[in-house]
Amino acid sequence: MDSLTEREDDEPESSGAGPPCKPSPGLHLVATPIGNLGDVTLRALDLLRGVEAIACEDTRVTARLLARYGIETPTLAYHEHNATRMRPRLLARLSAGAALALVSDAGTPLISDPGYKLVRACLGENIAVSALPGANAALTALVLSGLPTDRFLFLGYLPPKSAARRQAITEVAAVRASLVLYESPQRLAASLADLAAVLGPRAAAVARELTKKFEEIRRDSLAALADHYAAAGPPKGEIVVVVAPPAAEALIADLSEVEQALQQALAEMSLRDAATAVAEATGWPRRKIYDLALTLTRGNDHGDQTS
Repeated sequence: MDSLTEREDDEPESSGAGPPCKPSPGLHLVATPIGNLGDVTLRALDLLRGVEAIACEDTRVTARLLARYGIETPTLAYHEHNATRMRPRLLARLSAGAALALVSDAGTPLISDPGYKLVRACLGENIAVSALPGANAALTALVLSGLPTDRFLFLGYLPPKSAARRQAITEVAAVRASLVLYESPQRLAASLADLAAVLGPRAAAVARELTKKFEEIRRDSLAALADHYAAAGPPKGEIVVVVAPPAAEALIADLSEVEQALQQALAEMSLRDAATAVAEATGWPRRKIYDLALTLTRGNDHGDQTS
C-alpha cells in the first residue's frame, strides 16, 4: 500500500545467515516494510533468499528492498491487472512442489491487494500456505492514533465519489469500534468532510509517511481535520485515517455538556454511580468524571452553606 522510501539514517541489518535454507514447498506470505527498510524481519530475509521466486505487485518496488539486502531471487509480477493470467501459472509451480513468496509493495500481503484470491485458490488445491508477519500501515496508525484499540474495523479505501462514500460510512456508523481506512492525498479533505457529516464530531487521527523520516500524526475532530487539509491542500505520502467509535465522541465534547449530564445524574444517584453512568454515556474516562463530580458536589455544598 505504501511506497518504499528509505530513511537516510537507517543502516541495513543482516540476518547473519549463511547459504539460505530451502523453505518448505508452498506459498509464503511475507510482510515487507511500509517505509523504513530496516523494519524487515530476519526471518523474511532468509525466506526471500531461499524461495524459487517472489511474486510481487511491482517488481521495481520490491527490487529496491532486495538490492538493499543483497537478495538475488527472481521476481515476477502478480497484481490486479494480470492476476487472472498469472494465477494458474503460480498454482502450477506450487502444485509441482515449488516454494514461492508473495509480497505486496509494502506491508502485509492481502491487505488491500489481490493476494487473497491466490491464497483461496491454494487452499482449494491443498497447497500449503504460511505467513511471515511484519509491518502493517493500518495497525501502525491505529496504535499511534490515541484512540481505542480493543475493537477496530478496517475499511480499506472508501468509494471515490461523495454519494457512494457517504453511503458506505452510514453503513458502519453504528459499529462500536474504531474505524481504520486508507485514503489518497487528493481525496483526503473530501473524505474527512464526508466522515464528519455522517458521523458527527468524533475524534480522529490522520497518519502519513509512517516509519519514514517525515512521519506525521495529526489528531483532532473530523471536522477540524477536514478544514485543515482543505486549507493546506493534499499532503505528501500514503495516508491512514483512524476514527473513534461512537462511545468516544465525547472525548472532544464540550465540558459544559458533561457537567450538565453530571448535575442531572447526581440529583438521582450517588456520586460513584453518577460518575459511572456519565462515563459510560459519554466515553470520558471514569476517573476524570469522578474528579469532576467531586468538584461539583463540593461547589454545591459550599453554596448551600453560604446561602
